[in-house]
Amino acid sequence: MLKMAVLVSGGGTNLQAILDAIESGRITNAEVSVVISNNKNAYALERARGRGIDTAVISPKDYDTREAFNEALLGKIQEYQVDLVVLAGCLVVIPEIMVEAFPNRIINIHPSLIPSFCGTGFYGLKVHEEALKRGVKVTGATVHFVDAGTDTGPIILQKAVEVKEGDTPEVLQRRVMEEAEWVIMPEAIQLIANGQVSVKDGRVSISQ
Repeated sequence: MLKMAVLVSGGGTNLQAILDAIESGRITNAEVSVVISNNKNAYALERARGRGIDTAVISPKDYDTREAFNEALLGKIQEYQVDLVVLAGCLVVIPEIMVEAFPNRIINIHPSLIPSFCGTGFYGLKVHEEALKRGVKVTGATVHFVDAGTDTGPIILQKAVEVKEGDTPEVLQRRVMEEAEWVIMPEAIQLIANGQVSVKDGRVSISQ
């Protein structure tokens, strides 16, 4: 059984997609052991509590230094002896000590087709604003492993989403979530939980 820690910052729609996929059987051999947020008011925590899942709030504001926060966050995750760390709308920069502790065992969902509209500063609506500004016809979402860079880790899955005439950043954001993010994040977890994902030379291979 793959044990997961899910890190969140806000509403938790990707967390909900994961929980629903576990409940429906689209994700097998996996469970969420703990949901951790840097924001005590994150609705994602309520979603977890409603399912009887342990929650924790670890905020940089509560620590004197970033190093102390990073150590506390890593310590809490290690407390649960998880196999996979899932970033589901987590706005905290993942520290190097965590990447080193969980090599190719941290996954993130990014709301674009990496390498487009990614990297430092590209999060939330900003990604969709830039996609519309550039006039792309297709956008989407990417699930990738987390490495020491920003959105630079090995890509696991991607799914394209059409950009439509008249889209606003908010409308496009919603479509990308519904048609891509909530689909490929559970898919990626299912593949990992069942031993179908391997990484070699920075590239992901998926076995059937």
